[in-house]
Amino acid sequence: MNSARLKLELRSYSDEVASHHHDHHQLVLPVDGELCLSVNQVEGAVTARQAGIIPAGADHGFYAPSANRFLVADVPADIAPMLERLPAFVQLDLALSHYIAFLCQQMQRSDNQDSTETEHQMLHLLLQLLQQRFALPVKQDRRIDVARTYLEQQLHRPVSLSQLAAISHLSIRQLSSLFQQHLDRSPQQYLLELRMHKARQLLESSDLQVQLVAEQVGYTNLAAFSDRFRRYYGKSPRHFRQHNKQHR
Repeated sequence: MNSARLKLELRSYSDEVASHHHDHHQLVLPVDGELCLSVNQVEGAVTARQAGIIPAGADHGFYAPSANRFLVADVPADIAPMLERLPAFVQLDLALSHYIAFLCQQMQRSDNQDSTETEHQMLHLLLQLLQQRFALPVKQDRRIDVARTYLEQQLHRPVSLSQLAAISHLSIRQLSSLFQQHLDRSPQQYLLELRMHKARQLLESSDLQVQLVAEQVGYTNLAAFSDRFRRYYGKSPRHFRQHNKQHR
């Protein structure tokens, strides 16, 4: 999971009207108080039962009429393109409100890298929940299923976009567009996730040497695999191998 560029923090806003825009998406999640918000001229407020969603590039103005705290997530556009398809304001049911409160509590307890990684995983789950509840349904394209199955079966081999497009009977442009539309990620990002998840599974559940694990997920160069794995999980492959041995 690429969480390195996600930013999650508690913020408070003043009663002075301000406005700006930025090149990332932003979630404004209620903790205490109210934030008056305008997103591309759509007026609303973030309150105890309503969250705000600001797409990348959207002009937005805001001010808080009273004391306040909000959990604010800056989300790179390439990580969650589906946020552009959600309303500027979404109603939070009791389950979502409880989940946001739990995420806030987890963040306030953070004091190490493991906690930060947990927060980011929780935030990814929240993004998925928001998409499931508020995004317009998109009919799955059968050609995407063909591409996904092929990738899952070829983790140990190099796979080019041209190969994948040909197998799916799509152009490279159509392939990339459909992956973003249906899976909210590029084919390369999807393949990377499959490989990293498979590698972690092998490290935690088998005695394969790290070099062999790397080869099982398509890396012939151990240094390249270790670097990519560390950037994805924030820890080296050997960390998960040692963790596996300690818990036997």
